[in-house]
Amino acid sequence: MASKLLETFAILTRARLPHSHGNPEFTCLCPKTGQPDFATLILDYIADTTCVELKSLKLYIWSFRNEGHFHEDVTNRILDDLVAAIQPRFMRLTAKFYVRGGIFTNIVTEHRKPGWQAQPLVDLMQFETQSNTRG
Repeated sequence: MASKLLETFAILTRARLPHSHGNPEFTCLCPKTGQPDFATLILDYIADTTCVELKSLKLYIWSFRNEGHFHEDVTNRILDDLVAAIQPRFMRLTAKFYVRGGIFTNIVTEHRKPGWQAQPLVDLMQFETQSNTRG
């Protein structure tokens, strides 16, 4: 059963680990034609004191299935609802809508808590594949 309720839980550790969740099954309806739109959603965030519970996130995502939304509108609405629910330090939502009429649409929207600064990037890709072997 789809639901607009986003459940949260308190973080039990002081570490502020990045979260990344993907959902390749997002659907909503085109508000002009009523035809279904499909997208993969990628949610990246750094929590502050709470996280979103994943089953409630899944049900929340499903709740858009029979609603008409423009791509930009629904992407921003989902981000706004998630930010309101967990008040993260940082959150990015990427919506990769499947081709329709020969056009792909990718929407990226972000939230940053006032005063929050990202830590310097640690690039683990600088190491060659199998770099732990010598010879």
